[in-house]
Amino acid sequence: MGLFDKRLGVDLGTVNVLIYENEQIVLQEPSLVALTVEDERIVEIGQPAREMLGKVDDEDIQIVRPLQSGVIADYEVTEAMLRHFFNKIAGRVRLFRPTVMMSVPFGVTSVEKRAVYEAAVSAGAREAFLIWEPLAAAIGAGLPVGTPAGDMVVNIGGGITEAAVMTMNNIVRAESGRVGGLKVDDAIISYCRRKYSLTIGQPSAESVKIQVGAATTLVDELSMEVQGRDNVTGLPRTITMTTSEVVEAIQEPLSQIVGVVRGVLSNTPPELASDIIDRGIVLTGGGALLRGIDQFLTQQVQVPVYRADNAMIAVAVGAGRALSDPALLRRVVQA
Repeated sequence: MGLFDKRLGVDLGTVNVLIYENEQIVLQEPSLVALTVEDERIVEIGQPAREMLGKVDDEDIQIVRPLQSGVIADYEVTEAMLRHFFNKIAGRVRLFRPTVMMSVPFGVTSVEKRAVYEAAVSAGAREAFLIWEPLAAAIGAGLPVGTPAGDMVVNIGGGITEAAVMTMNNIVRAESGRVGGLKVDDAIISYCRRKYSLTIGQPSAESVKIQVGAATTLVDELSMEVQGRDNVTGLPRTITMTTSEVVEAIQEPLSQIVGVVRGVLSNTPPELASDIIDRGIVLTGGGALLRGIDQFLTQQVQVPVYRADNAMIAVAVGAGRALSDPALLRRVVQA
């Protein structure tokens, strides 16, 4: 590896883009782009765009997610966003273009894979490789995916949840569902509208989820004040939300996640299934940080479920590590 050779692992997510280099996360930014409505000119990318959510005139500036359910929905905006992020890491004047390993959801079409590859190269990558997201997550979580024993990972992202059983660097069984952190936020928004006649924005719902949210009822109930617009009077109003209310609000997306996990377990070969019972299921992705989700899933599927120590960054770490391992690189790349 040359002195200036940059090798980047990229978790290209619906909600966040994470980039890993030299054993550390060098960039973590929201996958958001602010565009002018009139001529679709890019105004802001990443965190500055997130800070504009719900605070700009929709007729003047729109905030878009160029990735939906883990795949590219707007190619040109995704390419511009990636170029911006690569520039932040490597600088605008680059003598050496980076080699990147991009994560893609398992089971995407060849067209969708090609779009990710081309966006990375157009954004300034010298060479781009693709790796299935659950495999990257397992590598990043430190699972011994190169052994004959079976390992199972459930990656709960912002737009998609993927469950996969793998052995010998290969995915044997996998399922995905279009449910993740954003669906959980939507459920909280709907609950506030239904119970309190209060409209809140996605950033507020996300704050509720992070600060007081849980998958199961907690012994010590948490609560927080939430501000929004009263649907009856149209005036600002503040309510207090508790953990038990969030648990009630998010039952539907949680049951969808359980469905994805059960779908994989029901199709897993018996020998690998016995390995999974012994080793347990590892949770990765931002959704794995929801309080009690490991206990909730353990209870629902009757198999021990553990949260990875580095759940949030596992996919980016795994992608970066795969890029640095020639033996693994030959086996895991999906181009």
